[in-house]
Amino acid sequence: MSETHATVSRRSFCAGACGVTAAAALATLFSSCGSKDSSSSPSGPSSTPVDLAVLNGAFSGGGVDVTPAGSPLNDVGGAALVQSIAGNFLVSRTSATVFTAIDATCTHEGCTVNGADGSVYVCPCHGSRYSRSGQVILGPATASLRQYGATFAGGVVTIKL
Repeated sequence: MSETHATVSRRSFCAGACGVTAAAALATLFSSCGSKDSSSSPSGPSSTPVDLAVLNGAFSGGGVDVTPAGSPLNDVGGAALVQSIAGNFLVSRTSATVFTAIDATCTHEGCTVNGADGSVYVCPCHGSRYSRSGQVILGPATASLRQYGATFAGGVVTIKL
């Protein structure tokens, strides 16, 4: 899959960034008005997102296989971006034998979600944030990421397509 990006002048980019920053500051101000404990907001970024490890998945019939050994998926709570000819997926390990798999294509403008801020996935293009199950936590995206079934057997995670 390829991504197409329009060329934007430096002046347009800076003007847009200032507008977004001002809107975010106002949204933060208004969302905390009347709240006695603004630290409990689940939508606010807590730190700078980090890039997820990238793993190669192998397409096999009705799914994509990936081996978690030696990757962040080896540990409960770990997550990775799995790339394959069938698409890109965000995979996380929720227990010793359970994994979640969701589409890594942001529902806002189609960028590949490739970062995480703790247990929250973060789109690098416009900052949309998603839970590990793909639900929108913070826009501009308004639609959830598609969920896929995932099984774990013989040391291999299979994302069911």
